[in-house]
Amino acid sequence: MAMAIVASLPGNLFSSVPSTRPSNDSNATSYSPPAPPIPVPRYPPPREKSKPPPPKQTNPAFKIPHHRTKYYKPVREGVISSDGDRSVVIGENGVSYLLPDAPFEFQYSYSETPSVKPLAIREPAFLPFAPPTMARPWTGKAPLKPKKKKIPLFDSFNPPPPGTKGVKFVEMPGPYQLGKYPEEGMTRKEILGEPLTRHEIQMLVKPMLSDNRQVNLGRDGLTHNMLELVHSHWKRRRVCKVKCKGVPTVDMKNVCRHLEAKTGGKIVHRVGGVVYLFRGRNYNYATRPQYPVMLWKPAAPIYPKLIQDAPEGLTKEEADDLRKKGKKLLPICKLAKNGVYINLVRDVRTAFEGSPLAKIDCKGMHATDYKKLGAKLKELVPCVLLSFDEEQILMWRGHEWRSKYNYDSPSVPSYSDVANHSTQENPGQSEDRDTETVRSSPKMMSLWNRAIESSKAIVLEETNLNPDELLTKVEEFETISQATEHSYPAVILASEDGTSVREISSGEDEEFFDNELEEEEDDDDDDDDFYDSDSFGEVDLTAAPGSLAIDEIAKRLDWMNEE
Repeated sequence: MAMAIVASLPGNLFSSVPSTRPSNDSNATSYSPPAPPIPVPRYPPPREKSKPPPPKQTNPAFKIPHHRTKYYKPVREGVISSDGDRSVVIGENGVSYLLPDAPFEFQYSYSETPSVKPLAIREPAFLPFAPPTMARPWTGKAPLKPKKKKIPLFDSFNPPPPGTKGVKFVEMPGPYQLGKYPEEGMTRKEILGEPLTRHEIQMLVKPMLSDNRQVNLGRDGLTHNMLELVHSHWKRRRVCKVKCKGVPTVDMKNVCRHLEAKTGGKIVHRVGGVVYLFRGRNYNYATRPQYPVMLWKPAAPIYPKLIQDAPEGLTKEEADDLRKKGKKLLPICKLAKNGVYINLVRDVRTAFEGSPLAKIDCKGMHATDYKKLGAKLKELVPCVLLSFDEEQILMWRGHEWRSKYNYDSPSVPSYSDVANHSTQENPGQSEDRDTETVRSSPKMMSLWNRAIESSKAIVLEETNLNPDELLTKVEEFETISQATEHSYPAVILASEDGTSVREISSGEDEEFFDNELEEEEDDDDDDDDFYDSDSFGEVDLTAAPGSLAIDEIAKRLDWMNEE
């Protein structure tokens, strides 16, 4: 009944409903379903989009490989690329760039270039400087019109008067002594002028101690573009503050030497990794040396591997055995990222006094940082690098290692041998027995040598002393002898030209740079230099012997002992 109603509706697709089901008889005609009301559209297959032809690369700069390409080209010492008078050179300082009329060969980093020669380069040899002449490329816009306002060149000898509107603070040239004026200088000696006195150094450095206007020197060391940055600081200040952190602080003398050589200034003060660079009495910003700016950071060349399977003086089996022992060794220190590592060389040398292996924990640091640290320690300590596994530097002191303590002086006999020798009743047996000696601790040896040099001695009534008790007695004796003679080194000494020199006293390692002082060739040269701001105060050096407070205490003690 329902189907009949549906069939009678208007617009019904089916005119009538079949009353009976078609039979399955084979003789019957086959049933074919009715055609759909809307035919299924047939779309043509999608056409392939034609790719535009690649643009023609006429400029060779477009073919420079990027960081994902594997470019490798072996190089030898000499010129590897040239463009007229401009060339790329491989020499003692690695990859350098030679430009006409340049005062020296330009490099990306002057202080962090390895001493070994590179094996290959990672990119084609191009100069990272702008070409001397280059037409402006079309950018779709007309070039800007030249400005009518002419900005005068900055002259340090004729600065704008103080209080001028729109002009920042500018320090006058100098300092000068009474009756002297600035003079034009061309050489470094003429620009620096006369050496600074102690009072002048105090006047220049004290305002900069708490100033945050500084040049930051990081893992790349003294870079080329940093030279112009230092001159921009010297434009308004007489002293430029340079704060060093990271890998370069392992060898601060190298950083200071390159700073003075490349900038032409003079280091007047250093506190740890902070360096104060003086521009000179006769410095003029208008006549400063102007260097081209390096437009990009060149790719670092490929150097020989630091870790070898069989290092110097070892076979592969011996090296593997040392690496296994190094896994159980405790690190002597843990280095933080972007730290100041001035005492690292001294700590490694001290560690080699007690063990042939030394390990430094560098977890959290970048891989390139602790590999650069290992390369520096290999040259400065010196030592042999074994591995960088687990972000740790494992070093071996090598066959040519020599202790920094002089053991040729009279050695201290073993306490057990001394006791056995004193209790022997038969003296004939002592001739057959070889006397064994042991090396005392480094601290005991330093006290021993100091006592011999100062011609001081003390008689010990007690003979049954262990090593710790003996060391305590010697330290007490040294303290008493220094107190009675007030023989502590002076804090500040004045040289003939008036410059101040800091002495290394007990408990601190300080060094004050002076132009006419020679660097001491000693193992402690790599120690940190610490300079407190209070040390600029005046110190009375005219105290007569016996006028100090410690002398009065010593007199009272002698008077009490006599009673």
